[in-house]
Amino acid sequence: MIFEEVKKFYRSYDGKKCVIGYSFCGREIFAFHTGSPTGRQFIATYAIHGREWITARLALRHLGVGLKSGGGWVIPLVNPDGAEICNHVRPLWKANARGVDLNCNFDADWGSGRLNTKSRGGENCIGDYPFSEPETIALKNFTLKIRPYVTLSFHTKGEEIYWEYDGKGDVRGAEILAAATGYRPLKIYGSAGGYKDWCIQKLHIPAYTVECGADNLTHPINDLKKLKKCYKALKIFIDRYGK
Repeated sequence: MIFEEVKKFYRSYDGKKCVIGYSFCGREIFAFHTGSPTGRQFIATYAIHGREWITARLALRHLGVGLKSGGGWVIPLVNPDGAEICNHVRPLWKANARGVDLNCNFDADWGSGRLNTKSRGGENCIGDYPFSEPETIALKNFTLKIRPYVTLSFHTKGEEIYWEYDGKGDVRGAEILAAATGYRPLKIYGSAGGYKDWCIQKLHIPAYTVECGADNLTHPINDLKKLKKCYKALKIFIDRYGK
């Protein structure tokens, strides 16, 4: 379903694009470039959790909104296997096909999160070691290749913006995102091993997680209109923060 939708979009996309790696089940992880190819570049990721696949459609919408300046890479479906499991087997599944929660598998205080577990399942499993999964390896290697000046991760749900980790972060970007969406900037505690956490702690760059959609929505969200407040979030952020 959503994987085929992103794949079809990839085939028709006229801009710069690439496959950054493959999931455990061999599905492509697609990346699309938008904006200027020169200068500092951002990375925006979506659907790292299977049941949050609706953010992949948000990514495709973000690609259709032109940037005034700057450029970067949009990765709509980091976890294609998890999205397929959610669509066809278990609607609340967050993890990849090996039962590892990809957003707990990065090397940022790995395994120290409040809800972390080594038991494989639909959520919270940290994996055997940091970057044990092909999806997180692919995102890690691509990030190190691009060396972005900032990263954004779009999730569902809660209408919150997380911008800090390990006492570091840039609240200015969170304030721009808050103005664009109406969401609340917050510090989050008891969480570790996420992509945002790794970018801040190990790469020393600003990184933001945007929890799209109201908290009273039910997973999995299947109506993109429920994420309407985020339609222009990427454009507004890059146009303002990238200056």
